[in-house]
Amino acid sequence: MKLPAITYVTGTDTDVGKTITTAALAAALLAGGATVAVYKPTQTGVAPDGHGDMDEAVRLCGVATVREGVRLLHPMAPAAAALRENRTLPKLADHVAHIADLAQGHDHVLVEGAGGLLVELDDAGHTIADLAAATPGGVRPGIVVTCRSGLGTLNHTLLTLEALQHRGLPAPALVVGSWPAAPSDIDLSNRDSLRAWGKPFLGSIPEGAALLDPRDFQRLAPQWLDLPHRT
Repeated sequence: MKLPAITYVTGTDTDVGKTITTAALAAALLAGGATVAVYKPTQTGVAPDGHGDMDEAVRLCGVATVREGVRLLHPMAPAAAALRENRTLPKLADHVAHIADLAQGHDHVLVEGAGGLLVELDDAGHTIADLAAATPGGVRPGIVVTCRSGLGTLNHTLLTLEALQHRGLPAPALVVGSWPAAPSDIDLSNRDSLRAWGKPFLGSIPEGAALLDPRDFQRLAPQWLDLPHRT
């Protein structure tokens, strides 16, 4: 699958592997010779000088251009975290402007959401789905949904797909964000189902991928994900 110029990485829930998926996508694109920027509209649960998702993406994939819309201390949904700090969240238009700016100088912009598809990013209740619908420049966005492998993932993934379809957004590609070293029958059956749904299935990222040496992560990422690579 060829990723569109602006691609949103969301998940069926929190802690499903969105950051690792984003880093692996970036590494695979970089390995193919593309220029890549990564944007995180809202980062919660990290101190101002702490190690956030974008720091992890830089460490693993070596992407040079990353940007955050806002960073908040409490590990909560953005609206709740901002309320605790008496902070004002960036508006949807602010995020669109950041993405448009990054898109001008890069072949690909990867936008990593917070939590699941419908987690609110601002005080007006806009979500990553709304941000995808507002993609600048008339570009038809790409969407990658990061899924779990275990019990419950089929329901959660179908709910996310239904929400995307209801909003008229493009059909997403699917990635398993953490594939166990010793998969159970449930894991294997779920992966077979995800592959059979007719959506692009990009691959599975092995559990513990974040523990790899960054050089190994960058070398292996193109093998985990089914993306075209330049020669």
